[in-house]
Amino acid sequence: MNNLRLLTGLLSVLVSGVGVCAYGQSVITLEEIFETAEANSAQLRPSVTAQTEAEREISVARSGRLPDISTSLSFSYIGDGFTTKRNFSDYQKAPIPHLGNTLSVNINQPIYTGGAVTSAIELAGLKLTAARYATDFQRDNIRFRLTGFYLDIFKYNNLRRVVEGNISAARKVLQEMRSRYEQGTALQNDITRYELLLSNLELQLVKINNTIDILNTNLVTTAGFSDGTVIVPDSTILTRSLPKEGVACWQGEAEVNSPMLSLARSGVDISRKSESLVRAERLPKIGLQAGWSIDGPILVEVPPINRNLSYWYVGVGINYNISSLYKSNKSLARSRVETQKALEQLEATREEVTLAVNADYVRYLEAYEELKAQQKSVELAERNYRTTFTRYSVDMALITDMLDAANSKLEAEQQLVNARINIIYYYYKLLFTTGKI
Repeated sequence: MNNLRLLTGLLSVLVSGVGVCAYGQSVITLEEIFETAEANSAQLRPSVTAQTEAEREISVARSGRLPDISTSLSFSYIGDGFTTKRNFSDYQKAPIPHLGNTLSVNINQPIYTGGAVTSAIELAGLKLTAARYATDFQRDNIRFRLTGFYLDIFKYNNLRRVVEGNISAARKVLQEMRSRYEQGTALQNDITRYELLLSNLELQLVKINNTIDILNTNLVTTAGFSDGTVIVPDSTILTRSLPKEGVACWQGEAEVNSPMLSLARSGVDISRKSESLVRAERLPKIGLQAGWSIDGPILVEVPPINRNLSYWYVGVGINYNISSLYKSNKSLARSRVETQKALEQLEATREEVTLAVNADYVRYLEAYEELKAQQKSVELAERNYRTTFTRYSVDMALITDMLDAANSKLEAEQQLVNARINIIYYYYKLLFTTGKI
Protein backbone atom coordinates (compact mmCIF):
# COMPACT_ATOMS: atom_id res chain seq x y z
CA MET A 1 0.00 0.00 0.00
CA ASN A 2 2.84 2.36 0.83
CA ASN A 3 4.50 1.65 -2.51
CA LEU A 4 1.26 2.24 -4.42
CA ARG A 5 0.61 5.51 -2.59
CA LEU A 6 4.18 6.63 -3.20
CA LEU A 7 3.96 5.70 -6.88
CA THR A 8 0.66 7.51 -7.30
CA GLY A 9 2.09 10.65 -5.73
CA LEU A 10 5.24 10.43 -7.82
CA LEU A 11 3.37 10.09 -11.12
CA SER A 12 0.97 12.92 -10.31
CA VAL A 13 3.87 15.25 -9.47
CA LEU A 14 5.79 14.39 -12.63
CA VAL A 15 2.76 14.92 -14.87
CA SER A 16 1.89 18.23 -13.20
CA GLY A 17 5.55 19.29 -13.45
CA VAL A 18 5.56 18.88 -17.19
CA GLY A 19 2.40 20.93 -17.60
CA VAL A 20 3.44 23.93 -15.52
CA CYS A 21 2.55 27.17 -17.28
CA ALA A 22 5.06 30.00 -17.53
CA TYR A 23 3.82 31.88 -14.50
CA GLY A 24 0.72 33.31 -16.18
CA GLN A 25 2.61 35.67 -18.44
CA SER A 26 1.43 36.60 -21.93
CA VAL A 27 3.14 34.88 -24.85
CA ILE A 28 5.33 37.04 -27.14
CA THR A 29 6.37 35.80 -30.56
CA LEU A 30 9.80 36.29 -32.05
CA GLU A 31 8.38 38.47 -34.82
CA GLU A 32 6.81 40.79 -32.23
CA ILE A 33 10.19 41.09 -30.53
CA PHE A 34 11.78 42.03 -33.87
CA GLU A 35 9.15 44.73 -34.45
CA THR A 36 9.69 46.17 -30.97
CA ALA A 37 13.46 46.21 -31.46
CA GLU A 38 13.04 47.94 -34.82
CA ALA A 39 11.25 50.81 -33.09
CA ASN A 40 12.88 50.96 -29.66
CA SER A 41 16.34 49.36 -29.66
CA ALA A 42 18.96 51.78 -28.36
CA GLN A 43 21.67 49.74 -30.10
CA LEU A 44 20.06 50.37 -33.48
CA ARG A 45 19.54 54.12 -33.12
CA PRO A 46 23.20 55.14 -33.75
CA SER A 47 23.12 53.31 -37.11
CA VAL A 48 19.87 55.02 -38.07
CA THR A 49 21.32 58.39 -37.07
CA ALA A 50 24.45 57.68 -39.13
CA GLN A 51 22.17 57.04 -42.10
CA THR A 52 20.45 60.40 -41.56
CA GLU A 53 23.87 62.04 -41.33
CA ALA A 54 24.83 60.48 -44.68
CA GLU A 55 21.65 61.90 -46.21
CA ARG A 56 22.67 65.37 -45.04
CA GLU A 57 26.07 64.86 -46.67
CA ILE A 58 24.34 64.56 -50.05
CA SER A 59 22.73 67.97 -49.55
CA VAL A 60 26.12 69.41 -48.61
CA ALA A 61 27.70 67.94 -51.75
CA ARG A 62 24.90 69.29 -53.96
CA SER A 63 25.53 72.78 -52.64
CA GLY A 64 28.79 72.69 -54.62
CA ARG A 65 26.70 73.45 -57.72
CA LEU A 66 25.41 76.71 -56.25
CA PRO A 67 27.17 80.03 -56.92
CA ASP A 68 29.69 81.41 -54.47
CA ILE A 69 28.66 84.91 -53.37
CA SER A 70 30.85 87.07 -51.17
CA THR A 71 30.58 90.63 -49.98
CA SER A 72 32.76 92.91 -47.93
CA LEU A 73 32.32 96.27 -46.27
CA SER A 74 35.04 98.18 -44.48
CA PHE A 75 35.77 101.64 -43.07
CA SER A 76 39.26 102.82 -42.30
CA TYR A 77 41.28 105.81 -41.16
CA ILE A 78 43.91 106.84 -43.69
CA GLY A 79 46.90 108.82 -42.49
CA ASP A 80 48.64 111.57 -44.46
CA GLY A 81 51.29 110.51 -46.92
CA PHE A 82 54.49 112.11 -48.21
CA THR A 83 56.55 112.19 -51.40
CA THR A 84 60.33 112.20 -51.95
CA LYS A 85 62.74 111.96 -54.78
CA ARG A 86 64.14 108.53 -55.64
CA ASN A 87 67.13 109.26 -53.41
CA PHE A 88 64.67 110.02 -50.55
CA SER A 89 65.42 113.79 -50.60
CA ASP A 90 63.02 116.68 -51.09
CA TYR A 91 60.47 115.47 -48.53
CA GLN A 92 56.97 116.88 -49.13
CA LYS A 93 53.87 116.15 -47.12
CA ALA A 94 50.84 114.76 -49.08
CA PRO A 95 47.52 115.32 -47.35
CA ILE A 96 45.01 112.49 -47.88
CA PRO A 97 41.32 112.32 -46.99
CA HIS A 98 41.30 110.36 -43.74
CA LEU A 99 38.00 108.43 -44.07
CA GLY A 100 38.33 105.31 -46.25
CA ASN A 101 35.49 103.00 -47.23
CA THR A 102 35.15 99.84 -49.36
CA LEU A 103 32.07 97.90 -50.46
CA SER A 104 32.29 94.96 -52.88
CA VAL A 105 30.15 92.06 -54.06
CA ASN A 106 31.62 89.07 -55.98
CA ILE A 107 29.78 86.15 -57.59
CA ASN A 108 31.32 82.97 -59.02
CA GLN A 109 29.10 80.33 -60.65
CA PRO A 110 30.95 77.05 -61.34
CA ILE A 111 30.43 75.78 -64.89
CA TYR A 112 33.04 73.06 -65.17
CA THR A 113 34.98 71.56 -62.27
CA GLY A 114 36.47 68.51 -63.96
CA GLY A 115 33.72 66.35 -62.49
CA ALA A 116 34.67 67.19 -58.91
CA VAL A 117 31.19 68.36 -57.85
CA THR A 118 29.40 65.50 -59.59
CA SER A 119 31.81 62.97 -58.13
CA ALA A 120 31.40 64.46 -54.66
CA ILE A 121 27.61 64.11 -54.93
CA GLU A 122 27.92 60.53 -56.17
CA LEU A 123 30.41 59.73 -53.41
CA ALA A 124 28.00 61.06 -50.81
CA GLY A 125 25.28 58.87 -52.34
CA LEU A 126 27.55 55.83 -52.11
CA LYS A 127 28.26 56.61 -48.47
CA LEU A 128 24.51 56.80 -47.85
CA THR A 129 24.11 53.37 -49.45
CA ALA A 130 26.91 52.03 -47.26
CA ALA A 131 25.23 53.54 -44.19
CA ARG A 132 22.00 51.76 -45.09
CA TYR A 133 23.83 48.46 -45.45
CA ALA A 134 25.54 49.10 -42.10
CA THR A 135 22.12 49.71 -40.54
CA ASP A 136 20.80 46.48 -42.06
CA PHE A 137 23.82 44.60 -40.72
CA GLN A 138 23.36 46.04 -37.23
CA ARG A 139 19.64 45.23 -37.40
CA ASP A 140 20.44 41.63 -38.37
CA ASN A 141 22.95 41.37 -35.53
CA ILE A 142 20.38 42.58 -33.02
CA ARG A 143 17.72 40.22 -34.37
CA PHE A 144 20.03 37.22 -34.20
CA ARG A 145 21.13 38.16 -30.68
CA LEU A 146 17.47 38.44 -29.66
CA THR A 147 16.78 35.06 -31.25
CA GLY A 148 19.53 33.51 -29.14
CA PHE A 149 18.11 35.04 -25.95
CA TYR A 150 14.58 33.96 -26.91
CA LEU A 151 15.47 30.34 -27.61
CA ASP A 152 17.72 30.10 -24.54
CA ILE A 153 14.80 31.26 -22.40
CA PHE A 154 12.73 28.51 -24.03
CA LYS A 155 15.40 25.90 -23.21
CA TYR A 156 15.86 26.99 -19.61
CA ASN A 157 12.10 27.08 -19.05
CA ASN A 158 12.00 23.43 -20.14
CA LEU A 159 14.90 22.61 -17.85
CA ARG A 160 13.20 24.42 -14.98
CA ARG A 161 10.07 22.32 -15.42
CA VAL A 162 12.15 19.15 -15.32
CA VAL A 163 14.02 20.23 -12.18
CA GLU A 164 10.83 21.38 -10.45
CA GLY A 165 9.26 18.01 -11.23
CA ASN A 166 12.27 16.21 -9.82
CA ILE A 167 12.23 18.38 -6.68
CA SER A 168 8.57 17.62 -6.05
CA ALA A 169 9.16 13.93 -6.67
CA ALA A 170 12.17 13.90 -4.33
CA ARG A 171 10.11 15.57 -1.60
CA LYS A 172 7.40 12.95 -1.99
CA VAL A 173 10.00 10.21 -1.76
CA LEU A 174 11.55 11.82 1.33
CA GLN A 175 8.15 12.12 3.00
CA GLU A 176 7.41 8.46 2.33
CA MET A 177 10.89 7.37 3.44
CA ARG A 178 10.54 9.18 6.74
CA SER A 179 7.24 7.40 7.32
CA ARG A 180 8.84 4.06 6.49
CA TYR A 181 11.85 4.92 8.67
CA GLU A 182 9.50 5.42 11.62
CA GLN A 183 8.06 2.00 10.84
CA GLY A 184 11.55 0.51 10.72
CA THR A 185 11.42 -0.41 7.01
CA ALA A 186 13.85 2.27 5.68
CA LEU A 187 17.40 3.31 6.49
CA GLN A 188 18.62 6.71 7.63
CA ASN A 189 21.29 6.53 4.90
CA ASP A 190 18.58 6.49 2.21
CA ILE A 191 16.98 9.57 3.76
CA THR A 192 20.34 11.38 3.88
CA ARG A 193 21.03 10.54 0.23
CA TYR A 194 17.69 11.94 -0.90
CA GLU A 195 18.12 15.05 1.25
CA LEU A 196 21.46 15.66 -0.51
CA LEU A 197 19.78 15.06 -3.87
CA LEU A 198 17.01 17.52 -2.98
CA SER A 199 19.56 20.14 -1.86
CA ASN A 200 21.45 19.85 -5.14
CA LEU A 201 18.24 20.10 -7.15
CA GLU A 202 17.13 23.20 -5.25
CA LEU A 203 20.52 24.85 -5.89
CA GLN A 204 20.25 23.94 -9.56
CA LEU A 205 16.79 25.52 -9.67
CA VAL A 206 18.16 28.75 -8.17
CA LYS A 207 20.86 28.88 -10.85
CA ILE A 208 18.32 28.19 -13.60
CA ASN A 209 16.01 30.97 -12.36
CA ASN A 210 18.94 33.39 -12.20
CA THR A 211 19.96 32.46 -15.75
CA ILE A 212 16.40 33.01 -16.99
CA ASP A 213 16.31 36.41 -15.26
CA ILE A 214 19.60 37.39 -16.92
CA LEU A 215 18.43 36.23 -20.35
CA ASN A 216 15.08 37.99 -19.91
CA THR A 217 16.81 41.24 -18.88
CA ASN A 218 19.17 41.01 -21.84
CA LEU A 219 16.30 40.42 -24.25
CA VAL A 220 14.02 43.09 -22.78
CA THR A 221 16.79 45.71 -22.72
CA THR A 222 18.12 44.92 -26.19
CA ALA A 223 14.65 44.93 -27.77
CA GLY A 224 13.56 48.08 -25.94
CA PHE A 225 10.66 46.66 -23.93
CA SER A 226 9.56 48.43 -20.77
CA ASP A 227 11.19 47.45 -17.49
CA GLY A 228 9.55 44.51 -15.76
CA THR A 229 8.44 42.80 -18.97
CA VAL A 230 8.67 39.00 -18.71
CA ILE A 231 9.17 37.25 -22.02
CA VAL A 232 7.31 33.96 -22.48
CA PRO A 233 8.36 32.21 -25.72
CA ASP A 234 5.68 31.03 -28.10
CA SER A 235 5.64 27.21 -28.02
CA THR A 236 4.09 27.05 -31.50
CA ILE A 237 7.51 27.98 -32.88
CA LEU A 238 8.38 24.29 -32.49
CA THR A 239 5.65 23.25 -34.94
CA ARG A 240 6.85 25.43 -37.82
CA SER A 241 7.67 23.74 -41.09
CA LEU A 242 11.16 24.88 -42.04
CA PRO A 243 12.60 24.59 -45.55
CA LYS A 244 15.47 22.28 -46.47
CA GLU A 245 16.85 23.92 -49.61
CA GLY A 246 20.30 22.83 -50.74
CA VAL A 247 23.43 24.71 -49.75
CA ALA A 248 23.71 26.19 -53.27
CA CYS A 249 20.38 27.97 -52.76
CA TRP A 250 21.57 29.45 -49.46
CA GLN A 251 24.86 30.52 -51.06
CA GLY A 252 22.90 32.32 -53.77
CA GLU A 253 20.77 34.10 -51.18
CA ALA A 254 23.92 35.21 -49.35
CA GLU A 255 25.48 36.58 -52.54
CA VAL A 256 22.41 38.76 -53.11
CA ASN A 257 21.31 39.69 -49.59
CA SER A 258 24.29 39.51 -47.22
CA PRO A 259 24.86 42.96 -45.65
CA MET A 260 28.54 42.07 -45.16
CA LEU A 261 28.97 41.56 -48.92
CA SER A 262 26.93 44.66 -49.67
CA LEU A 263 29.13 46.72 -47.37
CA ALA A 264 32.26 45.33 -49.03
CA ARG A 265 30.90 46.18 -52.49
CA SER A 266 30.10 49.69 -51.29
CA GLY A 267 33.69 50.00 -50.13
CA VAL A 268 34.89 49.20 -53.66
CA ASP A 269 32.50 51.75 -55.19
CA ILE A 270 33.56 54.42 -52.70
CA SER A 271 37.25 53.81 -53.42
CA ARG A 272 36.71 54.06 -57.17
CA LYS A 273 34.75 57.28 -56.80
CA SER A 274 37.53 58.69 -54.61
CA GLU A 275 39.90 58.00 -57.50
CA SER A 276 37.66 60.10 -59.74
CA LEU A 277 37.89 62.98 -57.28
CA VAL A 278 41.68 62.81 -57.31
CA ARG A 279 41.72 62.84 -61.12
CA ALA A 280 39.43 65.88 -61.09
CA GLU A 281 42.20 67.84 -59.36
CA ARG A 282 44.23 67.68 -62.59
CA LEU A 283 41.54 69.39 -64.65
CA PRO A 284 40.85 73.15 -64.93
CA LYS A 285 37.97 74.83 -63.16
CA ILE A 286 35.79 77.19 -65.19
CA GLY A 287 33.14 79.54 -63.83
CA LEU A 288 31.14 82.65 -64.58
CA GLN A 289 32.27 85.66 -62.56
CA ALA A 290 30.61 88.95 -61.74
CA GLY A 291 31.39 91.69 -59.28
CA TRP A 292 30.75 95.24 -58.19
CA SER A 293 32.91 97.46 -56.01
CA ILE A 294 32.87 101.00 -54.66
CA ASP A 295 36.00 102.42 -53.00
CA GLY A 296 36.95 105.83 -51.67
CA PRO A 297 38.93 107.97 -51.65
CA ILE A 298 40.78 107.49 -54.95
CA LEU A 299 44.38 107.12 -53.85
CA VAL A 300 45.97 106.39 -57.24
CA GLU A 301 45.87 110.08 -58.10
CA VAL A 302 48.25 112.68 -56.67
CA PRO A 303 46.88 114.52 -54.93
CA PRO A 304 44.20 111.89 -53.88
CA ILE A 305 40.65 112.57 -54.97
CA ASN A 306 38.16 112.60 -52.13
CA ARG A 307 35.47 110.73 -54.07
CA ASN A 308 34.16 107.18 -54.39
CA LEU A 309 35.12 105.06 -57.43
CA SER A 310 32.58 102.44 -58.45
CA TYR A 311 32.98 99.76 -61.12
CA TRP A 312 31.52 96.35 -62.05
CA TYR A 313 32.56 93.44 -64.22
CA VAL A 314 31.30 90.15 -65.70
CA GLY A 315 33.33 87.43 -67.37
CA VAL A 316 34.59 83.87 -67.43
CA GLY A 317 37.26 82.70 -64.99
CA ILE A 318 39.59 79.77 -65.56
CA ASN A 319 41.57 78.33 -62.68
CA TYR A 320 44.17 75.65 -63.27
CA ASN A 321 46.49 74.34 -60.58
CA ILE A 322 49.62 73.43 -62.54
CA SER A 323 51.26 71.90 -59.49
CA SER A 324 48.54 69.22 -59.47
CA LEU A 325 50.29 67.65 -62.48
CA TYR A 326 53.10 66.45 -60.25
CA LYS A 327 51.51 66.60 -56.79
CA SER A 328 48.40 64.51 -57.51
CA ASN A 329 50.39 61.50 -58.75
CA LYS A 330 51.04 60.31 -55.22
CA SER A 331 47.41 60.84 -54.21
CA LEU A 332 46.22 58.95 -57.28
CA ALA A 333 48.61 56.07 -56.59
CA ARG A 334 47.33 55.90 -53.01
CA SER A 335 43.72 55.87 -54.22
CA ARG A 336 44.49 53.01 -56.59
CA VAL A 337 46.00 51.01 -53.75
CA GLU A 338 42.93 51.71 -51.63
CA THR A 339 40.72 50.45 -54.46
CA GLN A 340 42.80 47.30 -54.76
CA LYS A 341 42.54 46.81 -51.01
CA ALA A 342 38.75 47.21 -51.19
CA LEU A 343 38.58 44.60 -53.97
CA GLU A 344 40.66 42.18 -51.93
CA GLN A 345 38.49 42.85 -48.89
CA LEU A 346 35.41 42.05 -50.99
CA GLU A 347 36.88 38.68 -51.99
CA ALA A 348 37.87 37.94 -48.40
CA THR A 349 34.37 38.80 -47.20
CA ARG A 350 32.81 36.65 -49.91
CA GLU A 351 34.97 33.73 -48.82
CA GLU A 352 34.09 34.33 -45.18
CA VAL A 353 30.36 34.39 -45.94
CA THR A 354 30.63 31.27 -48.11
CA LEU A 355 32.36 29.32 -45.34
CA ALA A 356 29.86 30.56 -42.74
CA VAL A 357 26.87 29.55 -44.88
CA ASN A 358 28.36 26.11 -45.48
CA ALA A 359 29.06 25.58 -41.76
CA ASP A 360 25.59 26.78 -40.73
CA TYR A 361 23.96 24.55 -43.35
CA VAL A 362 25.85 21.49 -42.06
CA ARG A 363 24.78 22.30 -38.50
CA TYR A 364 21.22 22.81 -39.72
CA LEU A 365 21.09 19.33 -41.23
CA GLU A 366 22.88 17.95 -38.18
CA ALA A 367 20.12 19.37 -35.98
CA TYR A 368 17.58 17.29 -37.92
CA GLU A 369 19.68 14.18 -37.28
CA GLU A 370 19.86 15.11 -33.61
CA LEU A 371 16.06 15.39 -33.59
CA LYS A 372 15.75 11.87 -34.97
CA ALA A 373 18.14 10.57 -32.32
CA GLN A 374 16.25 12.33 -29.53
CA GLN A 375 12.94 11.00 -30.83
CA LYS A 376 14.44 7.52 -30.57
CA SER A 377 15.68 8.34 -27.06
CA VAL A 378 12.19 9.38 -26.00
CA GLU A 379 10.79 6.16 -27.43
CA LEU A 380 13.35 4.08 -25.51
CA ALA A 381 12.85 6.10 -22.32
CA GLU A 382 9.09 5.57 -22.49
CA ARG A 383 9.60 1.84 -23.09
CA ASN A 384 11.97 1.67 -20.12
CA TYR A 385 9.49 3.60 -17.99
CA ARG A 386 6.64 1.21 -18.85
CA THR A 387 8.84 -1.82 -18.14
CA THR A 388 10.01 -0.42 -14.80
CA PHE A 389 6.43 0.47 -13.88
CA THR A 390 5.33 -3.11 -14.59
CA ARG A 391 8.17 -4.55 -12.53
CA TYR A 392 7.57 -2.07 -9.70
CA SER A 393 3.85 -2.94 -9.54
CA VAL A 394 4.77 -6.57 -8.76
CA ASP A 395 7.57 -5.59 -6.30
CA MET A 396 10.36 -6.56 -8.70
CA ALA A 397 11.90 -3.07 -8.78
CA LEU A 398 12.82 -0.50 -6.16
CA ILE A 399 11.41 3.01 -5.87
CA THR A 400 14.84 4.32 -6.90
CA ASP A 401 14.53 2.38 -10.15
CA MET A 402 11.13 3.96 -10.74
CA LEU A 403 12.47 7.42 -9.98
CA ASP A 404 15.45 6.92 -12.30
CA ALA A 405 13.15 5.75 -15.09
CA ALA A 406 10.89 8.78 -14.60
CA ASN A 407 13.91 11.11 -14.59
CA SER A 408 15.24 9.52 -17.77
CA LYS A 409 11.88 9.95 -19.46
CA LEU A 410 11.63 13.60 -18.45
CA GLU A 411 15.23 14.26 -19.47
CA ALA A 412 14.66 12.64 -22.88
CA GLU A 413 11.50 14.70 -23.45
CA GLN A 414 13.34 17.87 -22.49
CA GLN A 415 16.22 17.03 -24.85
CA LEU A 416 13.68 16.37 -27.61
CA VAL A 417 12.26 19.88 -27.20
CA ASN A 418 15.79 21.30 -27.16
CA ALA A 419 16.60 19.39 -30.35
CA ARG A 420 13.63 21.04 -32.05
CA ILE A 421 14.83 24.41 -30.75
CA ASN A 422 18.29 23.72 -32.20
CA ILE A 423 16.74 23.28 -35.64
CA ILE A 424 15.07 26.68 -35.30
CA TYR A 425 18.29 28.23 -34.01
CA TYR A 426 20.39 27.04 -36.94
CA TYR A 427 17.64 28.03 -39.37
CA TYR A 428 17.75 31.59 -38.02
CA LYS A 429 21.54 31.38 -38.08
CA LEU A 430 21.32 30.65 -41.81
CA LEU A 431 18.89 33.55 -42.24
CA PHE A 432 21.32 35.81 -40.39
CA THR A 433 24.36 34.71 -42.40
CA THR A 434 22.52 35.11 -45.71
CA GLY A 435 21.01 38.47 -44.72
CA LYS A 436 17.37 37.34 -44.66
CA ILE A 437 16.63 37.29 -40.93
